[in-house]
Amino acid sequence: MKKSTKTILRVVVETGFIMFLFYANLLMGEYDKTGNGERRSLLWVLGDIFTIKNFIIAVISATIGYFVFEFLRKKL
Repeated sequence: MKKSTKTILRVVVETGFIMFLFYANLLMGEYDKTGNGERRSLLWVLGDIFTIKNFIIAVISATIGYFVFEFLRKKL
């Protein structure tokens, strides 16, 4: 595999994992903090957390997180 392909794959995997953690945190919050998950259905909860605003926040957070980790990898 070329180095550029490995780099792109690494970016996708790392940002995807950060986004997964973001959405997992939102899902846990629906059941733990607000309690809406217990009163309403799972389908409602998924519709509540998978919005355009949350997606934009997840992408921006994942991008920032990726660059911070890359900086720390090179620095340390």
